[in-house]
Amino acid sequence: MADRPSVLAPFKHETFRLLWLATLVSNLGGLVQSVGAGWMMTTLTDSHNMIALVQASTTLPIMVFSIAAGALADNFDRRTVMLIAQVGMMVVSLALAAMAIFGLLNPWLLLGFTFLIGCGTALFNPSWQASMGDIVPRSDLPGAVTLNSMGFNMMRSVGPAVGGLIVALAGAAAAFAVNAVSYLPLIVALTRWKPERPANRLPRENFASAMWAGIRYVSLSPNLTTVLLRGFLFGFGAVAVLALLPSVASEYVGGGALVYGTLLGCFGLGAIGGAFLNGRVRERFSNEVIVRAACIGFAVSCVGLGFSRDPVLSHFVLLPAGACWVLSLSLFNVSIQLSSPRWVVGRALSLYQTATFGGMAAGSWVWGLSADAVGPDWALAMAGWVLLACAVVGLRLPLAQFDQRDLNPLNTFNEPVLKLDLRPRSGPIMVMIDYEIAQEDILKFLALMADRRRIRIRDGARQWGLLRDLERPDIWVETYHVPTWVDYVRHNMRRTKADADNIEALRALHRGEGLPKVHRMIERQTVPLEDDTPLRDMPEV
Repeated sequence: MADRPSVLAPFKHETFRLLWLATLVSNLGGLVQSVGAGWMMTTLTDSHNMIALVQASTTLPIMVFSIAAGALADNFDRRTVMLIAQVGMMVVSLALAAMAIFGLLNPWLLLGFTFLIGCGTALFNPSWQASMGDIVPRSDLPGAVTLNSMGFNMMRSVGPAVGGLIVALAGAAAAFAVNAVSYLPLIVALTRWKPERPANRLPRENFASAMWAGIRYVSLSPNLTTVLLRGFLFGFGAVAVLALLPSVASEYVGGGALVYGTLLGCFGLGAIGGAFLNGRVRERFSNEVIVRAACIGFAVSCVGLGFSRDPVLSHFVLLPAGACWVLSLSLFNVSIQLSSPRWVVGRALSLYQTATFGGMAAGSWVWGLSADAVGPDWALAMAGWVLLACAVVGLRLPLAQFDQRDLNPLNTFNEPVLKLDLRPRSGPIMVMIDYEIAQEDILKFLALMADRRRIRIRDGARQWGLLRDLERPDIWVETYHVPTWVDYVRHNMRRTKADADNIEALRALHRGEGLPKVHRMIERQTVPLEDDTPLRDMPEV
């Protein structure tokens, strides 16, 4: 059995190293800003709900805009998308710092600025995470995802403490200014990166169609939908710790901004430990066992944090919470990336983010209201029950092992030579494929066709059907539609090497001469004079 690549293997790639180091600085600034925003809200209002909404205002845009950002990541240059997001967040952070310096902030303005920063994060994340497959080979992808998570949590172990110190010494405005400056290294690193752009002879997908294609692909991939559900439940329950930590620090532990920062630092320190354990844990246990244990461990930490009144114990219980956080979320992320072909990976990741951060946004609001009603301690206990429910769901919907199928393009499709002068927009196109199947092979043929239907619709086909000839019952016809000729070509170019097994198995059952006969038809009631002209009869210009 081949040795698994080391979790540090992605550092062999210079581009990954430079970008990873730049994200450390950016993450540090973001965490300093988060402490400043959370603590400033405690000075602007006494409402637990408003304090928790600081967390929700950052995660809500990720839930709302991630699908659109995923479509951008798959259809535009990812580096350009990331640069726009980083520059936008830097401008917003500078404006937030200026408003704080001049004392112009109120609770709703603060939420508005954090919401805009969250919008930048929503735009950045799908392109950043999808770019990992462009920066490192597939074998190093789990390590790259883990290192990104570890880097963020390294900063989480020191960033909140640094943020608390900055807020205590210079005020929240200084924290916002530090965040604005922290975007510069990543902007420079992205500017220097010159990724290879694969040639694409097809026009860019329509934006709305691209978003729908991502939703369709994920909805027809059972492994992906399971990850989305578990991610939502985990995010909904686990975010209670981050959303209510300012209240816990000020009410139960009796500390100020610095104590709040050290509590977050312990959470980040535990996450670093979880990142280092990631490889060994995955070698010994299945994905489902890891997620189930992480849910239970985080639930215990929620209860411990809620009912602890001892500062040392409160810091201690956040260590396992951080480890469980990174073990679960990094596993979800890798599962999505390894189960999605490159043409749709940005949209698949964006839907995962929508589910997970949507859970976090909803959880921040629910646990904030609960804390106002029954106190932060009982709100954290209720969040623990949600996490236990996430573990129980795994009994019915277990997480699959990482997908080992080859999802690279099959690249065997050759666009046929047509006798009509079709435009790219010409359509709709109807495709019929004739099979000759022996009676004894019908059950196997139908089973293969059930999988074929899922693959076809997943990759863009519409109105898929399977017909049997009444006069010659050994003749079967697979039919489907696509809107235009370009959509037909794109549909075939989405075939992966993993789909080849289904294609070859169907061909093996075909008893007719040669390969199954393919008929490509264009639907017409009337034909415009300038469209669909037979090439041999085309008028001279």
